[in-house]
Amino acid sequence: MNKNSPPDDARQEDKVDPAAQVSKTFEDFVYLISHDVRGSVRALIELPQWLADDMKDAGIKIEGSVAKTLDLMNRHTARLDRMLVDLLVYSRIGNMQTIGPVQVRDAVTEVLDEIYIPQGFDIEQKVDDITIEIGNRDILTLFTALISNAFKHHDKPRGTIRVTVSADKDEAVIKVEDDGPGIADEHHERVFAAMATLRPRDEVEGSGMGLAIVRKIAERYGGSASARPNGKRKRGTQMIVRLPLRST
Repeated sequence: MNKNSPPDDARQEDKVDPAAQVSKTFEDFVYLISHDVRGSVRALIELPQWLADDMKDAGIKIEGSVAKTLDLMNRHTARLDRMLVDLLVYSRIGNMQTIGPVQVRDAVTEVLDEIYIPQGFDIEQKVDDITIEIGNRDILTLFTALISNAFKHHDKPRGTIRVTVSADKDEAVIKVEDDGPGIADEHHERVFAAMATLRPRDEVEGSGMGLAIVRKIAERYGGSASARPNGKRKRGTQMIVRLPLRST
């Protein structure tokens, strides 16, 4: 062996997983495109309001097909902006944040203090004192996506969302249960696909990225995400995320 050659273990450390490199390159591309395009979308969001203001100043009454067109522009640009935001979140999972021990109970409390909870809905929680190793932003994104998803797809003006976190051997088991319409068994896997929606976007506003984000976070940290019927209630769905407990 050439005495100037690095030892085998050093050469091994220099090797890069091609699949991981491709994935990282793609995520960087998604981040840059989403970030840049969003600047233009923000301008498009303001245009309908500018048009409405100009028409009002000119004494033109906004009604009929004009009002419907402006409303359509508002809804579609807002939807596009939401999609770009979620793509940015998706591309940054596991990156651009501090990864370390996180108290799950503290994360749940922070999310429930910050997110909008629709009037008529109650949150029940039973969160054990558990620590996991995860990104400080990803843990908040995980719970926000799970809880918001339960509200968004509920079919009643009132409901109950139950959040539980417990330890099962060497895993933290996160469950978010709702009493909504439920998900048919054949769609339990499909809901985790990117851009997937089971109802038309005009009925449920959203990008279809929420549960895709949940699964990517779970798998990024060596866990899993799944859906199943809510066994304790006649209606609803359980979203279950398993993540490794922090080793001591």
